[in-house]
This record gives sequence, structure tokens and C-alpha cells, in this order.
Amino acid sequence: MVAVERLVQAYRAFAGNGASGAPAWLKELRDGGIARFGSLGFPTTKQEAWRFTSVAALTETAFKLAHPVSRIPQLAEIQPFLLGDGPRLVFVNGFLQRSISTPFFDGVRLDGLAQALVDTPDLVRQHLGKYAGADRPFAALNTAFVRDGAFVHVAARHKVEEPIQLLFLTAPSTDGARLVAHPRNLIVLEREARATIVETYATLGDGVHWTNAVTEVVAGDGARVDCYRVQRESDRAYHVAVTDVHQGRDTTVNVHAVSFGAALARHDLRGTLAGPGGYLILNGLYLLAGEQHADHHTAIDHAAPHCESHEYFNGVLDGRSRGIFNGRIIVRPGAQKTDSKQTNNNLLLSRDAHADSQPQLEIYADDVKCTHGSTVGPLDPKALFYLESRGIGEVEARRLMTYGFAAEILNRMDVAPLRAQLDGIVRARLAE
Repeated sequence: MVAVERLVQAYRAFAGNGASGAPAWLKELRDGGIARFGSLGFPTTKQEAWRFTSVAALTETAFKLAHPVSRIPQLAEIQPFLLGDGPRLVFVNGFLQRSISTPFFDGVRLDGLAQALVDTPDLVRQHLGKYAGADRPFAALNTAFVRDGAFVHVAARHKVEEPIQLLFLTAPSTDGARLVAHPRNLIVLEREARATIVETYATLGDGVHWTNAVTEVVAGDGARVDCYRVQRESDRAYHVAVTDVHQGRDTTVNVHAVSFGAALARHDLRGTLAGPGGYLILNGLYLLAGEQHADHHTAIDHAAPHCESHEYFNGVLDGRSRGIFNGRIIVRPGAQKTDSKQTNNNLLLSRDAHADSQPQLEIYADDVKCTHGSTVGPLDPKALFYLESRGIGEVEARRLMTYGFAAEILNRMDVAPLRAQLDGIVRARLAE
């Protein structure tokens, strides 16, 4: 395929130029990634995991690999995306901008992955590429071009009080080229550590670009991590992402994934409960309009006994948008006393909006409690009638009910500044 060969050629230029000084193990990792991508190629709708989502727009567009920008945005320009003055890393076109980021502090290593590869290569090597498997073509492509991204390391028994924000911005190219960035994020919490991570993707402007992101989260025994991921890029952007969470014994992980932007968005989210006593929450919200297309594929892998997981995803779809949810719960042999619940609800505000929901259970143990369910439909006419009978106009009644549907997910978030920011976006979208 021409598109695959174009990316392979781009990798050869990258490996011979910007990545030529990499250590042998990283070069081997990158070479393995491009070889795997060359073998897999771009997914097609003939494949089960992609049958509702076409990536033809990515194959038909010549994207240019992003490079460091010559002009660094001012704080005033990025203020709408910030949560405050807390610890943060800001990336533009995939590269860390130190002048608008904050330094790491005691007990926490907060830096760009490129610098971590220089300062703590053994720690990075221990985890990088070990969880986001190369069986997925876009993860393999990201591995091939791995260069920079966020590196967060929290020492054992250390508690980070403030949320750590990882902000990824795409700025338009000076020559008008359509850019692709491959940010690679590695978040490691050692034994009994605590931290909250807020990962945000946004666009400076409204240009066409492609973000291909991979985030690996490692929670050591007894650790707790709250991960928030917000995708609010341009409606002309393409966003493909993989998030992989690996949990040790007696860990607690809460993941909140919100998708507002992009013409095409695909997020593969997987959590592996590898040690007994693990607890995992996946919350998700996608708010779509126009011709937007968002595809969420989740997998919760119960690989150890006495673990619990709960998943709640809500979708609001208007215009001619399309939302796909595929949720898979796997209970491995021996993973007894598993307790897992999955729910996906979709609200259709337009006759032309479309939702596909596929909850799945794969159970290979006999002492478990697992449930799943999904709904797709318009607003409840009886509830609308109730509100209208109390003097609320039809438009406002619809807006109130839709807001309540979205707020069910937002209210599960503990980071107040983020919750308020997202609440404002939801209200503005509904007002339109």
C-alpha cells in the first residue's frame, strides 16, 4: 500500500537523522515497531475490530512528521486549556516546551521522555513498550517514531497532592503541511504511591492534523492513580490513541476518558488487573455533532483473582455523527471472585445520528459476578412531557435532560477545576 510505504520511508529518514544517536535497545524497539506496522498495515473495515471505522482519510492524506516549533506559544494562548498553576508538562507538536512547563519536584520525576531516555535510561527501558503491545498497528507505528512525550515517575509511598497536567497541543505548520505527531507517554507509580494525572489534547487553530498517541500506565503494588484523558482537538483533526494500564496487587485505578473533538477519533483503552485485590474504574463520555466519528474500544483483563472493575460510558450524538463503543471483559482461568460490571448508554438527539454498542464477556472461571448492558435511543418522551407540564419549554427541557445525561459522567470526576472546565464545554455545546 502506498500509504504504508510512505510511512516506512518517513521512518527511514527519521532513523537516519533525528534518531540516529539512540541506544541499541531503543533502536531495536523502533525497528521492531516499523517492521510490525509494515506487516499489519492500516486496518480496514474488513477486520472485526475496525468494521465500523474507516481510516481511509489517514491513508489518502500525506502527513508530514512534526518537528519542534520555532515559536513557543505564550501562557496567555494556552490558558483556556490549563487547570491552574499546578505541576504540568506542555508539548507542542509532540515536543516538550520547558519555558511553559513546571519542573519536577521531590519524590516525582516529571519530564519529557526524550530527557528521561538520557537521564534514567534503565528505568525507561524497564517499562517502555512492555504493555501497549505491537499487535495494534497504530501502537506499532507510534513505537517506531517514539521520541518525546511525558515521563512521570512517582517514588514508592510518595503522594502527589496536586493533579499533574500533561497538555499536548498541535500548532499549524508554517508551510501549510498537514502534521502528524506520535507522543509517547510513560507513567510509573511505585509501590503505594498516589497521583492524579490529567492528559489533555487540543489544537491551536482549526487545521487538519493527526495525533497518534500511546500512554502506558504502571501501578505498583498498593498504588493508586487517577487518570483523566480529554480529547478536544479541532473538528478537522484525526486522533488515534492507545492507553494501556497495568495494575499490581491491591491497586486502585480510576480512568476518565472524555472525547469532544476531532473529525475521526479512535481510542483503544485496556486495563490489566495483574495482581489480586485490584480495583479498576473506567468512566467515559463522548459528545459528538455534525459529521464527527468516535470509536471507543475498551478491554478489562481480569488476570488475577479477587479483583473488581466497573465501567460506565455515555455517548451523546447529534447531527450525522456516529459513535461506536466496544467493551470487552475477560476473566482468565483462575481469576475467581471477579466482580465486573459494564454499562454503555447512548443518547441520539437526531434522526441521522447513529450509535453502535457491543458489550462482550469472556469468562473462563466459575466463581464470578459479571454483568453488562447497553442502551441506544432518543430522549424519554414521558420525561420530556413531565418537564413541559411544569412550565419548562421544549427546547430547555431537552437541554436539561441531555445535560443531566452527560453530567452523570462528569460528576464522577474528583478534580474540581477539570470538572468545571468540562462542564462549561458541555453547556456551550448544548447551547448550540
